[in-house]
Amino acid sequence: MKPFIRVMKALSDPNRVKMIKLLQAKPLCVCEIQAALGIAQSTASKHLKILEDAELVVRFKDGLWVNYSLSDGSGSPYAASLLGQLKHWLDDDPDIESLMAQLPGIDRLDIVGKPPC
Repeated sequence: MKPFIRVMKALSDPNRVKMIKLLQAKPLCVCEIQAALGIAQSTASKHLKILEDAELVVRFKDGLWVNYSLSDGSGSPYAASLLGQLKHWLDDDPDIESLMAQLPGIDRLDIVGKPPC
């Protein structure tokens, strides 16, 4: 039962649900998620860690960037099922619509000013 509870708790926070919706569009780094949600970097990182522990997201390195994307769900049937359902849920929610509308204008290079060295 613990894996099920972990997934359900991970999705019990509105910012974490918004992160999932953002990551449906494309992989993002912490700074892009932070900018989209208007939250502190440490808060974004803590939320991403909870989503990662629930096997809802995975992180991967691209040079010096750490990107996050949705999990393929292979590690947890609960995560796989809910990720599949969330693709079809909440698209008409005003908060989600607003996030998705601003996402194309969020660019990591504009946020940090230059590529990481």
